Amino acid sequence: GFSPATVIRDEPVEFQLGSQSWSPKNDANEYAGPVILRFGIERSRNVMAAKLASAVGMDTVMEYAQRLGIYDQRNPVLSMSLGSAETTLMRMVTAYSVFANGGMQITPSLIDRTQNRAGKTIFRQDQRECINCNGDASRAGEEPQLKDTRLRVLDPMTTYQITTMMQSVIEEGTASKRIKLGRPVAGKTGTTNGNNDAWFVGFTPDLVTGVYIGFDAPRSLGKGGTGSALAAPVFNEFMNAALAHVAVSQFQMPQGMTEYHIGLHTGMLTSADDPSSVIEAFKPGTGPSPAMVTIEDEGKQSEVSPTVKKAIENGATGLF
Repeated sequence: GFSPATVIRDEPVEFQLGSQSWSPKNDANEYAGPVILRFGIERSRNVMAAKLASAVGMDTVMEYAQRLGIYDQRNPVLSMSLGSAETTLMRMVTAYSVFANGGMQITPSLIDRTQNRAGKTIFRQDQRECINCNGDASRAGEEPQLKDTRLRVLDPMTTYQITTMMQSVIEEGTASKRIKLGRPVAGKTGTTNGNNDAWFVGFTPDLVTGVYIGFDAPRSLGKGGTGSALAAPVFNEFMNAALAHVAVSQFQMPQGMTEYHIGLHTGMLTSADDPSSVIEAFKPGTGPSPAMVTIEDEGKQSEVSPTVKKAIENGATGLF
């Protein structure tokens, strides 16, 4: 029910959890007031993440985390919204692969195929059937169709919205000075308490890569030992080499979505001339909020606002 345009108050908060209280804080204790979710993702705002998880419900959050393969069954405590539970680099890259491919579940593997001494393939990880691969369709120059048998675990429109938010991490956010690939790329930095662990997981439409930096026996990486400063540059160097001879491709917006200019602090419709405007892609039946509403106030994404409805009725179908 939320979108990248959902407004959250980026300000100090205290959660009462039974007899205990929890007060997550942003890095350097910096707060921006009411801003859209996109800003919270691109700037790694802990308070906004915790508030969103609380509004969605941690049972739902953990159901998605298990569906994406990040965790097995875990006790869904609110601090897990900031990564307090351990996982592995393989699991994180597996989860991000779902965003990159439009919502299809990935089964990680270390072996692609095995051949015997005569060169015959005796094991192949990809079990899809390729009908007519050696038949008339192939000889006629038509590409054979491979049926995707993977389980769909996320809606493709949702994955596109997530991807565009993580593109903002590269373009405007915590990795903006670290990632320079000359092609569309999305990703997320991560740093644990005390700079004990530095993460970056990112992807292009073709390749997903994860970087983890930390000590075997956990201890601080020192001042500046963050995902942005340490892990992101490693990702950048590797991806530039890995994609050096790969054609540039774009993230594709699913059909049926509509883009609007919205206000960074209001989530409402605005114009391209507004210096604080950002472009957001909305699912069918949703759009910019008709009023300034935060998840603390209401908690659900609004239907298309009267202003947008009128514009659509007048024949506008594209970017406002």
